[in-house]
Amino acid sequence: MIDFARMGRDIAPMFIDYVEIEVEAGNGGHGCISFRREKFLPKGGPDGGDGGRGGDIVAVADGNLTTLLDYRYQRKYKAENGQGGEGSLKTGHSGGDVVLRLPVGTLISDRHTEQLIADLDQDGDRIVIAHGGKGGKGNNHFKSATRQAPRFAQDGQPGEKFKLALELKLLADVGLVGLPNAGKSTILAAFSAARPKIANYPFTTLVPNLGIVKLREYKSCVMADIPGLIEGASQGKGLGHQFLRHIQRTRLLVYVIDVNEEDIPAVHDELRRELEAFDSGLPTRPSITVVTKIDTLSEDDLAALKKSLPEDCLYLSAVAHLGGDRFLQEIERRLDQR
Repeated sequence: MIDFARMGRDIAPMFIDYVEIEVEAGNGGHGCISFRREKFLPKGGPDGGDGGRGGDIVAVADGNLTTLLDYRYQRKYKAENGQGGEGSLKTGHSGGDVVLRLPVGTLISDRHTEQLIADLDQDGDRIVIAHGGKGGKGNNHFKSATRQAPRFAQDGQPGEKFKLALELKLLADVGLVGLPNAGKSTILAAFSAARPKIANYPFTTLVPNLGIVKLREYKSCVMADIPGLIEGASQGKGLGHQFLRHIQRTRLLVYVIDVNEEDIPAVHDELRRELEAFDSGLPTRPSITVVTKIDTLSEDDLAALKKSLPEDCLYLSAVAHLGGDRFLQEIERRLDQR
């Protein structure tokens, strides 16, 4: 019996797509209470400087990152506090910012309100997610004709604090969806430079894989191989439920079904039900149904099968290089319609 919970723990260090962290921006420095004291200037007046600004917590999308692994081991991030002001109208140093480098496709939300704070969907996206506190004003700001020697200053303001949820959703044009061992990884390996693990047993794909697929000269798309789904995946069974979120950003779904399945239409309906249970909008997304491993059937059996299935089904053998041109042409056509 496969222990899916144990497998989920085992793959955690390899690919992390959800973590919760705490961030705290720096506090502003206090304003200074000071009076000018120089020879021949007995009444030089107030000269207390302002406090420095507290550091921010900044999130930056980095296209070189593919996992939230680093944030699994460090959960708290605190920016520097601003320094207090000094005499002679000297402003305190501002606190240094803390920069969180996150994979492209990361969603940042408030854990308590569940409100989305940022969606880092472009490489280089930069957003301040926790602002540092403002520095307090020194007593120089509070002098007036009637109050020539103010003996008070402002305190610095506290920085913002948040408990955040970081959720990574891969960005891909095409998402391959199917039962375990349906041939998704083989398709990705055949049409891209990606090298996912391929073996003759279920659940060889334990993490989503991405590959660049060349459709024709100067035109390509990003294809994602999602770990195999089983019945009940949307309720937490198997491995696929951990990665269903990655299908939500794909523009085109490709249902991959093994030609040796006893009831291909039933498998197709099962896949659609699992997607709908997870997100009701997924089954309405543009899709292609691909029957794979056709090299394992004779020509007569394949011809008979085609008569029993809808006309828009595609037939493919990534190993034997059968049906590949039409497969890519249909992907290009469907993506152009979006």
